[in-house]
Amino acid sequence: MTSHTTRQRAAVLEGLAGCKDFVSAQELYALLTANRTRVGLTTVYRTLRDLEAAGGVDVVRDDSGERLYRQRPDGGHQHYLICRSCGHSRPVDSGVVEEWADHITAATGFTAVEHTVELSGICTGCQPSPPKDR
Repeated sequence: MTSHTTRQRAAVLEGLAGCKDFVSAQELYALLTANRTRVGLTTVYRTLRDLEAAGGVDVVRDDSGERLYRQRPDGGHQHYLICRSCGHSRPVDSGVVEEWADHITAATGFTAVEHTVELSGICTGCQPSPPKDR
């Protein structure tokens, strides 16, 4: 992001930091405006794009292809398992994926290699209860 952070961009950063799961730009905008934060949708999109370019957010796509954002933890890039029903997400150990990506990078001579791994399922809270025995 630029060294110049406006009040609106600061509000977007604060709003994103308050989200525990991935959120779309539209959802973040709705959350901000519901909290009476005066910010434009364009500012939300620009701020998220700048954060992505700077490595400040993790990005996944939902079933429709919409980009979803989550503030990147201090530990850096992570992969997540996301519930297809409620959207709850949790980080997963992805060391083997990172090692594989590093191997492919070294073996091919490519540089600036990026990768996307998206894992989804149904969390325990959204799974149907097993039928009760009678």
